[in-house]
Amino acid sequence: YWRHFYVDPSDSFYYRWLFVISLAVLYNGVFIIARSVFWELQDRYYILWLCLDYVSDFIYALDIFIQFRTGYLEQGLMVTDPVKLRKNYMRTKTFYIDMASLLPTDLFYLLVGGLGIPYVRFNRLLRIKRMLEFFDRTETRTSYTNMWRILHLVLYILIIIHWNACIYFAISAAIGFGSDGWVYANLTGPYKDLSRKYIYSFYWSTLTLTTIGETPPPEKDEEFLFVVVDFLIGVLIFATIVGNVGSMITNMNAARSEFNQRMDGVKQYMEFRKVSKELEERVIKWFDYLWTNKQSLNEEEVLSALPDKLKAEMAIHVHLDTLKRVAIFQDCEPGLLVELVLKLRLQVFSPGDYICRKGDIGREMYIVKRGKLSVVGDDGSTVYATLSEGSVFGEVSILNIAGNKTGNRRTANVRSLGYSDLFCLSKESLWDALTEYPEAKRKLIEAGRQILMKDNLLDEEAMRKAEEKQETVEQRVDRIDSALDNLQTRFARLLAEFHTTQQKLKQRMSKVEKVLTREDDILSIYSNNNLHITGTTLDSTKS
Repeated sequence: YWRHFYVDPSDSFYYRWLFVISLAVLYNGVFIIARSVFWELQDRYYILWLCLDYVSDFIYALDIFIQFRTGYLEQGLMVTDPVKLRKNYMRTKTFYIDMASLLPTDLFYLLVGGLGIPYVRFNRLLRIKRMLEFFDRTETRTSYTNMWRILHLVLYILIIIHWNACIYFAISAAIGFGSDGWVYANLTGPYKDLSRKYIYSFYWSTLTLTTIGETPPPEKDEEFLFVVVDFLIGVLIFATIVGNVGSMITNMNAARSEFNQRMDGVKQYMEFRKVSKELEERVIKWFDYLWTNKQSLNEEEVLSALPDKLKAEMAIHVHLDTLKRVAIFQDCEPGLLVELVLKLRLQVFSPGDYICRKGDIGREMYIVKRGKLSVVGDDGSTVYATLSEGSVFGEVSILNIAGNKTGNRRTANVRSLGYSDLFCLSKESLWDALTEYPEAKRKLIEAGRQILMKDNLLDEEAMRKAEEKQETVEQRVDRIDSALDNLQTRFARLLAEFHTTQQKLKQRMSKVEKVLTREDDILSIYSNNNLHITGTTLDSTKS
């Protein structure tokens, strides 16, 4: 059994284990510093601390074993092989940090001959990342997200105040109790009680960090220095984190905040509609998958601010390699691939989801980007084939192949095995892209016919009639185009002849005008000569 044991990180067992390891981390974070400063606390409950220390160490060691057997998703499927799980964990920095947190520093006890130095266990605090992971997963799972955020923020504040109180008491012990008004009072009367020591130190730390009350003024240099540091911490932590926590989360974790808002809305809807626990768990796991695989962003919304050119280059950089691995597109022109890349839409399917069912009208084709799918029978249990990365299906239904006996309907049931990321291309988008690429269109249709013929789903007689009808229509279109071309040619010729004739008429009219002008001049001279001769004759007669 142990050879095949693994932990699903999306399962409830893993979440409960995070709660257990968080308790161990919280125990070390609170009591190691307190026991190092308040000696009575260490000496009075010596046996208790010894037991709790080694219980927490055992939990730390068991946590390393759990992480050695924690599965992870690869191609949408959970990896459960122990060798791969071990190698995956040991390749991370977390492994080295976890090992450092479990170093047997308790051996220093032997050097001093006692158990009075619990601060040698400060390396146990290196496991704080597991507690933060528990907080994040609780925020994902709980229906009262805002309340949980407030609670774990208050926990952070209390831990900071607690550590500051312990440091204040340690400085008082180093300077001397009661040596001035700033340090802790002499260990007499009520001030010698352990409860009074801690409560007074916690009270002083709260007033100093929050700067909402008066405390005795410091008198020595080291006291001034510590108070200044405390004031700076108070300003940074409470004025920034508490006062502007909303803006910080929005600015620094905008994607996470938007993702949480979407998830909170779905949770509230499911709670309002009384959705079953099983369906609610599936929805939460789907959201976990989106966040883990960085798919929580709306790509269209994110890229909407970019110009079309950069948007196209971004889409090509992200999706073109995936599209090139598809067999039917490998011989296509680069321009067509670019057109298709811009029209692809990513869809995520959960384990057991049906992508399509036999008999459905085919309106999209799918390309498997990541994950595995199975082609199953109508009973849902018989598996005919398995589709993996780069596989394409549904293209036959959207190619509108003449003679298809299924009438452009789905011919098989396709179901997702694990989480699957699929690129979707609609029928309208494909045909819009193929309009300018007739050769690629011919190849795709021919490939679809081969698939139909292989499955005996092609009616060759209907295909032939459709082709003849298509040829007739194409011939009519060709004749109309030819007639239009002839009309345009004749019109151009007539227009040219008109311009030529018009030019000739203008030239002839010009010549006629010149001839008439010349004749007018001759008649004018002739008339003048006749008048002159007549006058001379009359003069001679008179003489």
